[in-house]
Amino acid sequence: MKRIALYLLISAFTLAGAVAQNQRANMEARKLSMAIYAVASLYVDSANITKLTEDAITGMLEKLDPHSNYMDPEETKEMTEPLQGNFDGIGIQFNMLTDTLYVIQVIAGGPSEKVGLLAGDRIVMVDDTLIAGVKMKNSDIQKRLRGPKGTEVQVKVLRHNDPKLIDFRITRGKIPVYSLDAAYMADKQTGYIKLNRFAASSTDEFQEALGKLKKEGMQNLILDLQGNGGGYLNVAIDLADEFLGKGKLIVYTEGHSQPRDNANATDKGDFEQGRLVVMVDESSASASEILAGAVQDWDRGIIVGRRTFGKGLVQKPIPLPDGSMIRLTVSRYYTPTGRGIQKPYENGNSESYNRELSIRYNNGELMSADSIHFPDSLKFNTLVSKRIVYGGGGVMPDIFIPIDTTIYTDYHRQLVASGLVNRVAMNYLDRNRTGLTSRYPKIAQYKKSFDVPETLMKELTDLATEEKITFDEEGYNHSKDLIKLQIKALIARDLHDISDYYQIINDENQSFKAALSIINDDAAYRKELGS
Repeated sequence: MKRIALYLLISAFTLAGAVAQNQRANMEARKLSMAIYAVASLYVDSANITKLTEDAITGMLEKLDPHSNYMDPEETKEMTEPLQGNFDGIGIQFNMLTDTLYVIQVIAGGPSEKVGLLAGDRIVMVDDTLIAGVKMKNSDIQKRLRGPKGTEVQVKVLRHNDPKLIDFRITRGKIPVYSLDAAYMADKQTGYIKLNRFAASSTDEFQEALGKLKKEGMQNLILDLQGNGGGYLNVAIDLADEFLGKGKLIVYTEGHSQPRDNANATDKGDFEQGRLVVMVDESSASASEILAGAVQDWDRGIIVGRRTFGKGLVQKPIPLPDGSMIRLTVSRYYTPTGRGIQKPYENGNSESYNRELSIRYNNGELMSADSIHFPDSLKFNTLVSKRIVYGGGGVMPDIFIPIDTTIYTDYHRQLVASGLVNRVAMNYLDRNRTGLTSRYPKIAQYKKSFDVPETLMKELTDLATEEKITFDEEGYNHSKDLIKLQIKALIARDLHDISDYYQIINDENQSFKAALSIINDDAAYRKELGS
């Protein structure tokens, strides 16, 4: 009876607290509503009530944490499209070079392919609007090309050097947005998959790529999450499930108003055996950290690269009536060992929080692991081999790979930033597409035999001079091999697809080279995992 009485007493206090909290929230909501009504009804001048309301919401959220935020209807639409995996449009990938829209790739089966648009075409007009040579923003061009499925758009295209424009009338359709950039065999037994975000379609894309690579003889896997800023939590759980055995904890979330919620692996994993390396860097965040943390905590694979971003806060989308949205932080996520990955922040101070990566760079962390210091209070042990890992801000890799700043020069950075490297690659392909396609029908042939000609390098430096970029012979010679590799990769991307770009460019990716080395060294791999 005493236990029942105590339980009833605790329940009564809990209920009373919840009621009081709701009453306070209702009172504050009325206060805010009255303030907005007073301004709308009584203010001396006309006031933009919509903007004032949005400013009030934004100001409130900024006081909470760096990731709670408000998005207007247009921002909400732009954010959700890439994660939902599709949008309505004409089905092309394009680059803007010297104020001209170059078609890089025509999506197979899409509306543009059906009417005969080709890679290398330059779109000059959309409906009655000139878009070439007018310095129009990418977002404005996208708005003109996108539109509801079934609607029409008319484009005028310049093909090769023919001065006569070609007219195309394209009926917009549903266009898939892929989250998987590359999937290929790095060697006879090692597959490589690069994921750029955790979108609604990512699990299906990953499983399809995994099945394809297995048929090609894959026994080991390198998963590249460099630059992957995250996405859907449930997709991160699904992909981690591919590597972990049934019942193993993948992640748990918990917050002041949210009870602990565990996510455990099922028995459906398609790659629970075989060596695994996950590549990460300082831009790998959120869902990437969930997956990397689970793999590391269970000693399932090796993490290679640099300490991840450190975003361990979970946002709940709260749709508002006008199509806008609040993304409110409701809980934190923790890895299986209990590590909190969220890096520190104070009272929602987003300015210092956003400068944290610059601070890492200035402190030397991106160049040397010795610059990283964790207190003993953040020390954890992995669940199988009892290796030491650390919490408190991002996932620290098992094998640290510093940023290689030695191959870059100011001259190289100017060439890339001006878009000239991209432009000469596109121009060369435009002039030589037929011959290149005939000579190199497969990427393996292209990678082995194609060399960027010196005439193209001369074209690059001449264009740079025209663009007022002073020629720096020392800088050019120092970065020449890297520039040629980038041009070769860009041509491969536009000749075939983006997967071929990574087959070329990964030759200079130090994290990739380290991943491939250790995954092929059984003794070193086992030693790193403590087994």
